[in-house]
Amino acid sequence: MGETKDKAEAETEEFELSSGVVTPMDENEKKIGIISAIGLIFNRMVGTGIFSTTSTIYALSGSVGLSLILWVVGSLIALAGLYVYMEFGSAIRKNGGEKNYLEYVYTKPKFLISCMYGAYVFFLGWAAGNSIVFGEYILTAAGVEVTRWNERGVGIACITFAFLIHSANIKVGMYLQNILGLFKLIIILIITVTGWVGLAGKISGAPGTTNFHHAFSGEGATGYGVVTALYNIIWSFIGYSNANYALGEVKNPVKTLKFSGPIAVVFLAIIYMLVNIAYFAVVPLEQLASSGQIVASLFFKIAFGVKSQKALSVFVALSALGNVLSVIFSQGRIVQQLGREGILPFSSFFATQKPFNTPAVGLLEHWVICVITIVAPPPGDAYNFILNLISYPLNIVNLLVAIGLLWLHYQNKKGRQTWNPPIKATIPVTAFFLLASAYLVVAPYIAPSAGNSVYEHLPYYLHCVVGIGIFCFGALYWLVWAHILPAIGGYHLHSSKELDEDGFWRRKIIKVKNGEDAPESSTISQVGFSHTKDEV
Repeated sequence: MGETKDKAEAETEEFELSSGVVTPMDENEKKIGIISAIGLIFNRMVGTGIFSTTSTIYALSGSVGLSLILWVVGSLIALAGLYVYMEFGSAIRKNGGEKNYLEYVYTKPKFLISCMYGAYVFFLGWAAGNSIVFGEYILTAAGVEVTRWNERGVGIACITFAFLIHSANIKVGMYLQNILGLFKLIIILIITVTGWVGLAGKISGAPGTTNFHHAFSGEGATGYGVVTALYNIIWSFIGYSNANYALGEVKNPVKTLKFSGPIAVVFLAIIYMLVNIAYFAVVPLEQLASSGQIVASLFFKIAFGVKSQKALSVFVALSALGNVLSVIFSQGRIVQQLGREGILPFSSFFATQKPFNTPAVGLLEHWVICVITIVAPPPGDAYNFILNLISYPLNIVNLLVAIGLLWLHYQNKKGRQTWNPPIKATIPVTAFFLLASAYLVVAPYIAPSAGNSVYEHLPYYLHCVVGIGIFCFGALYWLVWAHILPAIGGYHLHSSKELDEDGFWRRKIIKVKNGEDAPESSTISQVGFSHTKDEV
């Protein structure tokens, strides 16, 4: 794991910074403040989870009361995770998020963690789930029966549109993405207020407070049901660390993290709880349990009638499109960054900005993976499989991040590591996040009781096996890329740090022939990058 940077390396880096050869991004050039950081987190977190997962969570938990308790637990896990990531972010103020943190802690074997993380980013279709929801809501709004292929066809059209718009013109894509983000807040506020009206007994056909009279009556929950319900809840909170991916562009990053993260997560945790209460106040339980991903559409039908259902279904679909635009925007850039560092095969191909001066190739890679992910699962299982396939590896990453932070505190206590970031998650909070992540990694292997499986046709553990397989593929790639090919080719891989013209530090992995010295202009680090004197 991580080692303290020695004095010679620190002096070398300080010389580079003071020599005038390279200049890091000036504070005045940074564009992201507290409000923008809140927007980054909010727009990524509010996708379609809150509009599409309540039915599954209720069915898996077995009762209204336990369902709401699990939302509270999920909120606490997200808040704990936020502080873990804030501690790392306040110490390592670079673009890249958990990739940097894992590389900082897990230094041996060299490049292994980078390759495993690279496979995790490369092979997961993050935007596929919301593309499926877009298809369902658009078809529902059009009054068309949702089938296996028309749902997926519209979903593929959604991800294709997002790919084309971001590939052709970044500004247009960002403008559209921000406009669609407003729909999310509007819809959430409409649902919340309507729920209050339902609780007051003012909506015909709505159960009002009836569903809360015996909140814990119903089928008993299983370990499998609880953990799968939590996956659905965590899906709605994915994005609490979104500001960490752009910390190199954040003004006063410590202050910004300290305020933006907790404000966004606590606000959304409260709103999510109010939205769920609204669903239970308006939709009868027997209809809610079978509504699947269109629970919000059913909510609007009961509250406002069929015509309003169609109109609001369009708005939910547009919210889904906004999230797809946001996700493919960021994931395509991570793929491009992996290419720029030299980790991926054909790195120059993935690193290019051609032909439109955009990361079109990185976006294309994510589009291909999303299309495969949308088409491959059998009917009825597509959305849940995509959701779980993303959530399971994410919990493995979160577990490694939490273990790494506790390790740094242990090393610091022993005097082997200097780790004193301005924001601290505290050991109890980090330990809670670690235990929660460990539970979410282990519990899915518990066999579900009869009729409790989240899948209709797939083995209940398939997403776990595929997730582990992706990391194993990354390890196999590392073995070939970092050991077998260098042994055959007579070279070794050298990690250096470079400051690009845009003012961002980037790691670059290059091939150096055996017996030759590495370029003198590079700053070598155990973790593939090193910190400026004000970064740690």
